[in-house]
Amino acid sequence: MVVSYKGSRFPAEVISHAVWLYHRFPLSYREVEEMLLARGITVSHEAIRQWCEKFGPQYAAGLRRRRPQAGDKWHLDEVFIKVNGVRQYLWRAVDQDGHVLDILVQSKRDGKAAKRFMAKLMKKQCRVPRVLVTDKCRSYRPAHRHLMASVEHRSHKGLNNRAENSHQPTRQRERAMKGFRTARTAQKFLSAFSEISPHFRPRRHLMTAPEYRTEMHHRLDTWNEITGTTMPTTT
Repeated sequence: MVVSYKGSRFPAEVISHAVWLYHRFPLSYREVEEMLLARGITVSHEAIRQWCEKFGPQYAAGLRRRRPQAGDKWHLDEVFIKVNGVRQYLWRAVDQDGHVLDILVQSKRDGKAAKRFMAKLMKKQCRVPRVLVTDKCRSYRPAHRHLMASVEHRSHKGLNNRAENSHQPTRQRERAMKGFRTARTAQKFLSAFSEISPHFRPRRHLMTAPEYRTEMHHRLDTWNEITGTTMPTTT
């Protein structure tokens, strides 16, 4: 799938850079506008918002297609977020390598909500895991019995740090955005954010400085290919 920029007044390099800034760092649209202005590019924060809403999901889909198959150990977790001042719940699933498998914003975290999320996750992955890891939330038990009875279920607070850690970038974005306005916009943004942000967050603590820089060059090259820009990085 090739991203089309037909009808856009700005080149793909400017658009992809703005989307990258917004999803990679906890910046507002106005802050991205200011950073582009410092580079001699005059564009309104409203245009940047439209770029992020239009191209963010397309870029995320491109990254998703290039991602290797998910691992067979799935970590599920839920965390509350504020949507227009009302508490909602962000359900998230990651594999043992920290790759985000799926997210879902819901108003509840009961058994019905857990079942809905797990069904969505299975449909997207087209399979079930070898091991399912959750915290002690009781909502997972009936959903597991109904949908994944043959899968080993490990329920323990200390085992689910992988999923809990994946919520940290979302918390940073939520603070920068001062919450979300609607559940729909939260779902749309976080679906793209959960693909784009981790792409630029390799497990740095496991790498030397040269290894990290080389890995980032590879990831930036992949981003340029997906966004249709011709700006290869150099090592």
